[in-house]
Amino acid sequence: MNNLQEEIAVRCKKLRLSVNLAEKAMTLTADSNQEYLYMLLEDEIEHRHKTRINKLLNTAGFPKRYAVDQFRTDEIVFPEGISLESLLSLEFYHGGRNVIMYGSTGTGKTMLSILIGISACKKGIPVKFYRTAGLINLFSESKIKGNLSVLKKKLNDAQIIILDEFGYVPYDRIGSQLLFDYLSEIHETKSVILNTNLEFSQWVNVLYDQRMTTALIGRLTHHVDLILFPGGNNRLKESSINASFSHISSNGEVRN
Repeated sequence: MNNLQEEIAVRCKKLRLSVNLAEKAMTLTADSNQEYLYMLLEDEIEHRHKTRINKLLNTAGFPKRYAVDQFRTDEIVFPEGISLESLLSLEFYHGGRNVIMYGSTGTGKTMLSILIGISACKKGIPVKFYRTAGLINLFSESKIKGNLSVLKKKLNDAQIIILDEFGYVPYDRIGSQLLFDYLSEIHETKSVILNTNLEFSQWVNVLYDQRMTTALIGRLTHHVDLILFPGGNNRLKESSINASFSHISSNGEVRN
């Protein structure tokens, strides 16, 4: 780096511009001063955009990243008007809706939710991905340590919350209550993607409290797209989660 580039870099730092701009300034050519400045600023905008996307991807918590062409849709039951393309374009998010994915282990729920999350990050929308048991443990630990507000602030940075593997193991009672409280707080302010292998009628087995379970189902399904992953088991297509979903009233309450 020569002296002039170093001096430009110092001034970029003072103006809170990236060093990338200083590097670009040494190689960029244009037909006029105005065009040069425009091209330099345009490059800085693009650099910041890419940096933000990378930051969102790195802080989302995805256990793995996938490409869209790795995903198969032939064994998924999408609701009318819902498709892989509409999910990746975040129509549910822009419409203030949640997504519940239901099916056996290994049918593609996690992959699809990560693909949606990656798409959101690339559009500049913050995402947080958690295995549900892990988030519940974080809630419990934060409560004990007295820094629950710090965890919630971290979560509140995201506009889409992905809860994977809901119901795979019984949960800590205090943590379950704290998760319920948090999901109640963000109801209709953020979109939740929840992946589960449990029918609605079985959620109480991991959350313990019937009233809390009914209320949670009501909030999550108030505005929701339910996606079924039958996999090799076609009986899941006729699962009672479908029947339960059809009995959810317009205000989100579960009817008997």
